Amino acid sequence: MTAVVGSKTSDRYQTRVSATPTLIERTEPAVWGDPAGAGPLDAQDLAAHERDGFVTVPQLLTPEEVGRYVAELHRLATDPAIRVDDRAVIEKTSDEVRSIFEVHKISEVIGALAADKRVAGRARQILGSDVYIHQSRVNYKPGFGGGGFYWHSDFETWHAEDGMPLPRAVSISISLTDNYPYNGCLMIMPGSHKTFVSCVGETPEDHYRESLREQEIGTPDPESLTMLADRHSIAMLTGSAGSATLFDSNCMHGSSDNITPYPRSNIFLVYNSVENALVEPYYAPKPRPGFIAARDFTPVPG
Repeated sequence: MTAVVGSKTSDRYQTRVSATPTLIERTEPAVWGDPAGAGPLDAQDLAAHERDGFVTVPQLLTPEEVGRYVAELHRLATDPAIRVDDRAVIEKTSDEVRSIFEVHKISEVIGALAADKRVAGRARQILGSDVYIHQSRVNYKPGFGGGGFYWHSDFETWHAEDGMPLPRAVSISISLTDNYPYNGCLMIMPGSHKTFVSCVGETPEDHYRESLREQEIGTPDPESLTMLADRHSIAMLTGSAGSATLFDSNCMHGSSDNITPYPRSNIFLVYNSVENALVEPYYAPKPRPGFIAARDFTPVPG
C-alpha cells in the first residue's frame, strides 16, 4: 500500500502555516469502536477514554515480565551497534541514549509484546478497526539528568510531518519503572484531546533530526497551553512498574526533567487505524523516515 497526497485546502487541522495560533474544536470521536463490544476494556474504561482522552491499566504486565523487559532495555542501550544506528536518539547534555525507535523490529521480545492482545487488542477496541504500528520506541529517563518532553500533541506532528489524516490513533505507554510525581511522570491535560492547537513556524527540512532530541517547531504557544490547562487542569499519571496508559493522539501531554535518583523508562507503542493510513505530509517538505512513521500499513495479527 502506498501513500497518497493529502489536500491542504480542505484540511480541518491546518498548522504551521500562520503566524497566529488557532484552537480548532475536534469533531471526530476518541472511541471509534462499539462501546458495548467485547474486549479488554470495559464500558467504564471506554467512557473515560472518550471523556478524558486517556485510560490507565494499573497492572498490564506481571513483575516477571517487567524484569524481562528491563533487561532487554539495558541490552539495547548498551549495544554499540544500536547506539550509532539512526534509530537511536542521544541526549544533548548527557550523551546517554534517550530513545530507540522501531524497537518492535529491533527486539523480538518487544515485537511480541506489540502484538500481544493485552496491548493491540485494546488499540483495536478503541479505534474500531484493524491497526498497524505507526511508531514504536523505548524511552530512557535515568535519574539525575533524564530530559523531559515539552507540552505537545502527537497528532499535530504526525499530521504535519507524517501525513496522518485524522486523530484516529492511540498510544500506549508501558511503565518499566515506578512512576512518581517527582521523577518525570507523564502529564496529560484531561479533555484536551477535543481541541487541536495549530502551531506557528514552518517545518524545516529534516526537522526530525533536531525535534527528536528537543522539539521547538510544532510546540504550542504559551497562551494556548494556559487556556487548555485552565480549562482542563493537569493530571500526573503515576503508577507502579507494569502499569500502562493509553492516550489519544491529540492529547496535550509532556513530562518534566528527572532530577531525582529514580529512573523512569517505558515502552511506547503507537497504533493507527488501517482506515487512517498516512498520505503525504500536510505541512512538511517530505515524509519522515519509516522508522519514525511507518508506511507499511500491514495490520497487527490478532
